[in-house]
Amino acid sequence: MLIFNFIVRLKSIIVLIIFVLVSFQSFSQSGGLIWSKDGSSYYRIQKEGVVQYTLPANDSKVLFSKEQLTPTGRNEPLQVSYFTFSQDEQKVLLFTNTKRVWRINTKGDYWVLNMATGTLQQIGETMPEASLMFAKISPNGAQVAYVSENNIYVEDLSTSKIKALTTDGSTTLINGTFDWVYEEEFYCRDGFRWSPDSKSIAYWQIDARDTKKFFMVNNTDSVYSKIIPIEYPKTGETPSSCKVGVVNIENAKTTWMDIPGDPRQNYLVRMEFIPSTEKLLIQQLNRKQNESKLFVSEPKTGSSKVIYEEKDAAWINVYVQENYKYDVYFTNNFIWLNDGENILWVTEKDGWRHLYNVSLEGKREKLITNGAYDFIDLKYIDYKNNIVYFMASPNNATQSYLYKTKLDGKGKLELVSPKALQGTHSYNVSPTGAFAIHSFSNHYTKPASEIISFQNHQPINAQYGIEANLSKLQEKPKVEFIKVATAEGVEMDGWMVKPTNFDASKKYPVVFYVYAEPGRATVIDTYGTVNDRNYIGNMADDGYIYISLDNRGTPSPKGREWRKSIYRNIGRLNIKDQAMAAKEILKWDFVDPERIAVWGWSGGGSTTLNLMFQYPDIYKTGISVAAISNLLTYDNIYQERYMGLPQENMEDYVDGSPVTYAKNLQGNLLVIHGTGDDNVHYQNAEILVNELVKHNKQFQFMPYPNRTHGIREGEGTTKHLNTLFTNYLKMYCPPGGR
Repeated sequence: MLIFNFIVRLKSIIVLIIFVLVSFQSFSQSGGLIWSKDGSSYYRIQKEGVVQYTLPANDSKVLFSKEQLTPTGRNEPLQVSYFTFSQDEQKVLLFTNTKRVWRINTKGDYWVLNMATGTLQQIGETMPEASLMFAKISPNGAQVAYVSENNIYVEDLSTSKIKALTTDGSTTLINGTFDWVYEEEFYCRDGFRWSPDSKSIAYWQIDARDTKKFFMVNNTDSVYSKIIPIEYPKTGETPSSCKVGVVNIENAKTTWMDIPGDPRQNYLVRMEFIPSTEKLLIQQLNRKQNESKLFVSEPKTGSSKVIYEEKDAAWINVYVQENYKYDVYFTNNFIWLNDGENILWVTEKDGWRHLYNVSLEGKREKLITNGAYDFIDLKYIDYKNNIVYFMASPNNATQSYLYKTKLDGKGKLELVSPKALQGTHSYNVSPTGAFAIHSFSNHYTKPASEIISFQNHQPINAQYGIEANLSKLQEKPKVEFIKVATAEGVEMDGWMVKPTNFDASKKYPVVFYVYAEPGRATVIDTYGTVNDRNYIGNMADDGYIYISLDNRGTPSPKGREWRKSIYRNIGRLNIKDQAMAAKEILKWDFVDPERIAVWGWSGGGSTTLNLMFQYPDIYKTGISVAAISNLLTYDNIYQERYMGLPQENMEDYVDGSPVTYAKNLQGNLLVIHGTGDDNVHYQNAEILVNELVKHNKQFQFMPYPNRTHGIREGEGTTKHLNTLFTNYLKMYCPPGGR
């Protein structure tokens, strides 16, 4: 997860220079900041309680204190992790005692603080401790709905009476939330929505009863092993059934939406009530994820009709706003225009990722962001002035800037971010567009943030703005951004860190850091972009050249062809690009071709294996962490999106799997995996080990008992892994110039 530190000096002004490990992304709930409804102030959880800061003076006051957060009969205040307001901002929903489910903490206890009376009321008091999920106050402020143990409940705030709206929930029949694979691949977690009139709730139901279980084994917590089952649809396996229902609050009866198509061969990835109506808008993806349909559904009857369709020869991405996807309350809602008559839609159908205005009433769509560039992320819509603000970077795919254009599609592209700040920007805009948190860094400028007046992009106090303090933030560049062109004419962005006491007359070892799959890019112009977190010490000081490259197929803003050329080619095209670029680097006079190492985690672990096996003449040492060794072992949503159905093109899966080439190992290989990995299962390591043993290939192997995909649980784990990583690299790829 991203690490956020916001250092505030509270008087009449605010100091907004922030030093963090990675670039600032958002002051969302998880970052500790919530905007007021009118956008004139923001709230933060602090040691004295929840504090309100009023702009532009940035005056502060305690909105509710530790004493107000202390329930009757207790001595300690609630440890609030997140909070939300009712629509009238008279009630505050507090999320406490949270527990991790899959990626983030989505279970816990909820309390309601009445702003008028100052009273605290626990919600779901009779439910199991820390079992409530996604509690939301109804639009009229009278009730709270939540999920507990895969059923949906509603609670009357005046009487504390709890009513079950669903009763069939179980481990495998999931109401109001999602299974592992929906959360991991679509960011779907919060699975229900209040109707605008507070009389009903629309919700997802996932039926995973026919989904096969994958069994993990805990051998260490007792003298007898414990089996840990997880419903996990491997690639090629039929997806879980999914449907949307609307339950009436009064009688607890559900009407199911009649969405055409086999519910076990399609995904429902987005659903929301259309503003000012009682109807639903639902997005369906087919199993291959190359066809998308939007349905308008009638909750009273369940009848549905298609109002928009899209197809792609490869796959269709579900756009997710970066600021919010790791928030507890992330819902991936539609972006509404004209009070629900239109939506803002993101598509790549003209070869670039662009914004369109799509009508729900069958009118012709309008292209908004016109040009040979990619829209990256939406930031704000100024309806009054017909302007949309968004992130893009037409000239440098490693950076990101705020741009604007006319919402009606008739405007030109205009840069909003300061020209003097070349690098990566981020914005968290207040609901009314009056103010924003603006953040910036690049590879030689420490991350800094400022509160700006959004319309003119000026800091509320110029003395403490980013540009005014730029000289204090900048340092001598340690990272060099490079471009490497392969013999096939593929130009790849990269970064390189040379040894601290570099001597061009000597030859140095190279360590390549890789990911190389559609999941993410590694070459981003931000401070701290160099990922050597597993190395104890400093690679540059010790005498390594450290390099990372983004091949075709990585999600860089370089157009559809760049990103989707990897379709059905994971394990081949990306591996070839990396190896061909490495060949060019090996021609450099100061590179020692006998000391070439590569490492990566997850998809990067898979890339490491493929590079070691397919190009043993280049890569001499590899460290692979939590890798997929056989593409058939990973989940169906991710793998089928990028590789197609194995029933139709099994040869692509075989040709892209590292295990296919394991017999070619010549160099030094360290394999690391957690036995409790619920994402990339430990079976991948054992499949690989069997194949390497079969061919008498010598290697080193480190399993971490019961550790998950991040291999961070347990006392001493991180230190042990880092020590293992560092010692192995130094032993088999010795540092220093020769």
